[in-house]
Amino acid sequence: MKSFFLSLLMLSFGILKSEKPLVVCSASMIYDMVKEIGSEALDIKVIVPIGGDPHLYNPTPSDATLVSNADLIFINGLTFEGWILELIENSGTSAAVDTVTNGVAAIQSGKYQNAFDPHAWMDVSNGLVYIKNIKNSLIKLDPENKGIYEKNYDAYKSKLESLDKYIEKRILEIPEAQRVLITSHDAFAYYGKRYGLQLEAIQGMSTEAEAQTSDIIRIVNVIKKTKVPAIFIESTISPKLIQQIASDNNVAIGGELFADSIGDKDSGANSYYLMLKKNTDTIVEALKGEKFGETKYQHESESGWLLYGIIGLSFLLGIVVLFLKLNK
Repeated sequence: MKSFFLSLLMLSFGILKSEKPLVVCSASMIYDMVKEIGSEALDIKVIVPIGGDPHLYNPTPSDATLVSNADLIFINGLTFEGWILELIENSGTSAAVDTVTNGVAAIQSGKYQNAFDPHAWMDVSNGLVYIKNIKNSLIKLDPENKGIYEKNYDAYKSKLESLDKYIEKRILEIPEAQRVLITSHDAFAYYGKRYGLQLEAIQGMSTEAEAQTSDIIRIVNVIKKTKVPAIFIESTISPKLIQQIASDNNVAIGGELFADSIGDKDSGANSYYLMLKKNTDTIVEALKGEKFGETKYQHESESGWLLYGIIGLSFLLGIVVLFLKLNK
């Protein structure tokens, strides 16, 4: 009995390792995919927290400890997590490292030679490649639970195939001339290529890149030329520049899109599946010009204009009162 309580105490403080294999994922989309396939049999952790930006993430000592204890590590690759290989090397881990984009037809950068767009998960057909790679790696790690992984994979595969068809059908609701998606950074190229949207972004494929004046001018010209009814902010990027462009060009903020992270539990985008479905519904409704996704940033903008209105009105009333007093 004494040894039982001692083991329980040690486990609660993380001294004893879980009996389940520890699988560590770099980003939340991969983390969610792994949970769908193997949550019953695995201890699954993610390095970049939900809502964080994997492009800009700075690993912590606890991340190194997590990686060092892992049995298997999943990364996206294609330079998405530029810091990940150094973290793995410095951790001294003996875990296998699997790149889930193996087999994906990566989009090459138009600016840099031998550079590729890392956001392959935005195309569901690539997501199907991801989950097949994940399934195969989990079976190799833990062959005793092969049945669990195959059963969950088959069900998940069917679900994503249905999502792929759903997105294709919904995008067709947008008038062809308005199928132009303007976002903060270039994370939707795979999505646009797969589902038939013209993509325009202020920043490049990485959020590390600074927006240039030429990029802003290009976006403004696209807005004027296409008369697109809405442009979009992203959940992991400051909305200020997009908001300013929208205000200056009398175009609406169509809603908040999720690209480099799934959303939190209250977002309606708290899984890979829901992230792409929510994005699609937001894009379609906004580009049809019928309604726009409500976001916290819109409330901030609206409350700001309301505040300015109140201040202006108070100022005018003060002038009127002063004028009446002087003319008594």
